[in-house]
Formats: sequence, structure tokens, C-alpha cells
Amino acid sequence: MRIHYHRRRQSNKPKGPIYRANEQIRVPEVRLIDDHGTFLGVMKTFDALKLAREHEADLVEVSPKEQPPVCKLLDFGTFKYQKAKEQQAQKAHAKKVDIKGVRLSVKMGIHDMDVRKKKALSFLEEGDKIKIEIRMRGREKAHGELAFKRIENFIKLLEETYTLTIEQKITRQAGNVSAIIGRKS
Repeated sequence: MRIHYHRRRQSNKPKGPIYRANEQIRVPEVRLIDDHGTFLGVMKTFDALKLAREHEADLVEVSPKEQPPVCKLLDFGTFKYQKAKEQQAQKAHAKKVDIKGVRLSVKMGIHDMDVRKKKALSFLEEGDKIKIEIRMRGREKAHGELAFKRIENFIKLLEETYTLTIEQKITRQAGNVSAIIGRKS
């Protein structure tokens, strides 16, 4: 018997924007800003590097898409640290929207429907999206329109409480009928 130990490959993509510094800057001219934020003008990259060394700072490309690129005289280590902190703060404030699932049945009773409705409303309250799904078995597959009507009725029940957006219309794939809905902001 052979046992495989798979290592997960880590992506080579950078996690944030890449900032060039000092000799990595390959453009002939740059717009230069000093460490106090005053604009020093457009100058050759070689002269800007010389000026950075005189000020005992690094020449950092802060806006590479400008024409010519904007560079700043500052300490590159603290600059990277500040940018990493800003990215982490943005990630902490961003809310990840999950897709929660609610499974219905064609033959479902009223009480079961109420239980699913309460759970779906709690998901919507948290700001998540809902995937409403019906798995059809046997002879139910011949009557897909019943599943469509059941999902439409369930969405109407939820719309009594919240205004909803339909992220994915009611679709049928093999024996499954599903739709994805979310709450309007």
C-alpha cells in the first residue's frame, strides 16, 4: 500500500501591492516628494537616488501608474510596516458574506416550512445570502414545476419581512432545483 503525503502549494501571488525602492525603480524620470510631503519636481531617477542618499532615506515608488511615477523620500521598512497595518485593518473591517443553505422538500408540511423560514430569516438578519434548494427523488423529478412553485412561495414568505434581491434565479440541474437570494442593503 502506498501512502501519499501531499504538500499544499502556496501561491506565488503577492498579498498586496508591490512597492519598488531605490535601484528597483527602472524609469528614467520620477516626480519626487520629500519626507515632509513637499513636491520637489520632476527629475531623473539617478538624481533622485543621489538626493535620497544625501537625506539618508530610501527612494520609494508610491504611485507607479502615474506618468512619470511618483516617488517619495522615506524609510522603506517603516513604509512597508505601515502599509501592512493598513491592509490588516481593512481586512478586519470587511465583512465576509457567507452563503447559507436551506433545504426544502416538495412534500413538506406547514410547520416544517415555518421552521425553515425562521432559520432563513436569522441568516438574512446576519447579512448572509441563502441558497434555497430542493432535491427531488423518484417520481418528483417528473414534476419539477412543483419544486419551482415551492421555492417561489418560500421567497414570498421571506419577502413579508425583508426586501430581497435574487442573486441567482430558480434553476434546475438534474434532480436539484435551487435559487440564491440576499437581503437588499
